[in-house]
Amino acid sequence: AILALMGAVVFLLLIACANVANLLLVRASLREREMAMRAALGGSRWRLVSQMLAEALLLSGLGTLLGVAFAWLGIHLLVGLAPATLPRIESTAIDWRVMVFAATAGLAATAVFGVVPAMRAATPDVNQVLRGGRTSGFGAGHLLRDTVVVASVALSFVLLIGSGLMFRSFLELRRVDPGYRPHGILTFFATRDWQLTRQQGRLELLREIQARLRALPGVENVTAALVLPLGGGSRPKNPAPPPRPVLASSEGADFQQVLPGYFETLHTPLLAGRTFTEDDNAPGRNVVVIDQLLAEKAFPNESAVGKRILLPDPATPWAEVIGVVAHQRLNSLSDPGRETIYFSDGFWGIGVSRSWMVRVAGDPAKYAAAVRAEVAKVDRKMVVSKMQPMEALVDRDQAGMRLSLLLIGTFAAIAVLLASVGLYGVLATVVRQRTAEIGVRMALGAAPAGIFKLIVGHGLRLTAVGLAIGLLAALGLTRLMTTMLVGVKATDPATFAAMTLGFLLIAAVASWVPAARAAGLDANAALHEE
Repeated sequence: AILALMGAVVFLLLIACANVANLLLVRASLREREMAMRAALGGSRWRLVSQMLAEALLLSGLGTLLGVAFAWLGIHLLVGLAPATLPRIESTAIDWRVMVFAATAGLAATAVFGVVPAMRAATPDVNQVLRGGRTSGFGAGHLLRDTVVVASVALSFVLLIGSGLMFRSFLELRRVDPGYRPHGILTFFATRDWQLTRQQGRLELLREIQARLRALPGVENVTAALVLPLGGGSRPKNPAPPPRPVLASSEGADFQQVLPGYFETLHTPLLAGRTFTEDDNAPGRNVVVIDQLLAEKAFPNESAVGKRILLPDPATPWAEVIGVVAHQRLNSLSDPGRETIYFSDGFWGIGVSRSWMVRVAGDPAKYAAAVRAEVAKVDRKMVVSKMQPMEALVDRDQAGMRLSLLLIGTFAAIAVLLASVGLYGVLATVVRQRTAEIGVRMALGAAPAGIFKLIVGHGLRLTAVGLAIGLLAALGLTRLMTTMLVGVKATDPATFAAMTLGFLLIAAVASWVPAARAAGLDANAALHEE
């Protein structure tokens, strides 16, 4: 995600530089007569170039100072918007080395992108300019300006495609079925300095907590597990057991230990068989529940209920499958995860359930104080921490994608705005430089609608070329975003089509103002001005 955002920043810098170069080219065309007069009076090429570069660097310096202010404000906003899980976000601040680099890059970019406009302005055709008249919009310099616009459109389109794919991914992430219903669940972490030799007493304590919490008004169900779904903890992974052809292997599956009522509390659909009961929550009861992914992998085209599955524990080499449940996304909503085997809390004689889930009828946050009080009544030495609604875990899991979407979307919006301004500037220059031609056309009977179509057509042609180049670039570059996408391909046709149509509409709007100005010219006034 950071690499993708860095690429977006580089693209945005290139677009801004291209826009500045284009504006400098337009400014140079407006000063052709001044530069020609200076050259005629003996001004050297170097003096003219240095003057133009000095003006460009002054603009860059002022822009850099404004950039520092925006950076300070942007970092404070970013820290407030960024998820707490983002590494070192709390220590994010303006670093003087980054500031020096950014300022140097800005000044260097201005120097590089200001050289060509300065060179063009410093080498005017003195005779032609001083004789009077304006050059055609498709004359000297138009190709360079058009090329810069095409490059801006292409770069902007790549960013727009990236933001479109991120938006589609975010929508898909919101529609993902995680295999449980997080709404209405209060979660917390309960720990104590257990004496593992007193396991029976511990199981009785857990049952008492479960019973007390279930007795609270509005509580529908209570359970606990080794790790919360989306809780960020680690689940034991199965090593490869020795091959035994008569039994299905649990190799490659994750483990999850749960108290009875786990699936009922999370509203995880039961697809076949049954779930755990209190009788199953004891050593020697070699029964497990598996998820749909493992059932389809280990027992294709047959029912998994009643089958045996190999385990890596020599003391308990196998277990019987009593039920199949829907697959749960335990690590992340964006990652389907691996197959999962569910064991009862007391399967190995040492229960490990410490992550609790309480399903309630109303707002889970309102039950926090009552839950703490009931746990304290059972055992005052039990430490309750990380109490929060399960929806907060969902929000935290989605926070990274939301931040990436926000930033890339913002960069894309700025890029499209810059590209539109660049297109507008070029077309406005074309109208100014072709005023005489437009006047002649109108004098010879050209309708305003025809003039309007001429200018808009020129803008849309530039946009179409830029979109074609950007499309080819996006097909390659968006593949680097594959790991950031959920439920959508990097070459999603719908996203590409929607962004193309949207960009064409924006280009049409940017072309409309210069075209309307050209169509509204008075033929006599235009010819008289020339």
